[in-house]
Amino acid sequence: MPKYAPNKMPTAVKKRYFELLREGYKGAAAARVVGVSASCGSNWFIEAGSMIVPDPGPVSPRFLTQNDRIAIADGLHAKQTVKEIAAAIGKSFQTVYREIKRNAKPDGSYHPWWAHNQALLRRHRPKEEKICGSEPLRTLVREKLTEKWSPQQIARYLAREYTHDSAMRACPETIYRALFAGLLGRREAKLRTGRTRRRKQRRGVPTLNKIKNMTLIHERPVEVNDRKIPGHWEGDLIIGRGQSSAIGTLVERTTRYVHLIHLPHGWKAPQVRNALITQTAHIPPQLRKTLTWDQGRE
Repeated sequence: MPKYAPNKMPTAVKKRYFELLREGYKGAAAARVVGVSASCGSNWFIEAGSMIVPDPGPVSPRFLTQNDRIAIADGLHAKQTVKEIAAAIGKSFQTVYREIKRNAKPDGSYHPWWAHNQALLRRHRPKEEKICGSEPLRTLVREKLTEKWSPQQIARYLAREYTHDSAMRACPETIYRALFAGLLGRREAKLRTGRTRRRKQRRGVPTLNKIKNMTLIHERPVEVNDRKIPGHWEGDLIIGRGQSSAIGTLVERTTRYVHLIHLPHGWKAPQVRNALITQTAHIPPQLRKTLTWDQGRE
């Protein structure tokens, strides 16, 4: 930002000024509290777009806050790269790229309070469901679902056929939400998979069945991959029909020798471990170096 008089004050002073405005202070009163002239505060207000949108506070940690946008503006002024700015505020560089592109001023400059106001304006709720408010769109989506189209196919079709009509376009997520909310009818329109309920979204949630402290396959000795030295095995578990029986398999990587493991007492981890120890005791120690087991949930 240019270094004329209103922009020489520390960022913390400007931040406090806008916080006071959002609390209901008049411009002149807020300027007196932070120790600047009324004209200086007025210039800040004009630079921010001559508007103050009430901030309901952070909705989710994944959204940018006012402090994040201040850090982005300071980083751009210091000629930092987008990746450096993203690392400093703990966000992905794609998030920062999108923020600068979406919330920059018309002249291309990035102003943190302008950007925050724009983001708050777009966040206003409640908004009417797009499919609920458009009968033509709702009818067309219902027809395509009846023809066993997937929401992804419908979204691509709408984007292709109604390029210049945003009211007749919907993303797959919008179609899924309307479908599971009953806005498209319970019987007339449904997924071709037959699902009537939404699966839980598990982005960022660790898999419950993942083995803790598991040694990854790329950590095993290099000689295992060469298949030149015997004694390195690979194991797997084969479960029979109806999960009423199972058998373990061990394959020696060099000779391709197969050894079957009988599991009469079950195939949970303790039973498989005990069966492996007992039924491989006859193999010479020099031929029992490593065992790479399949990572299946069983």
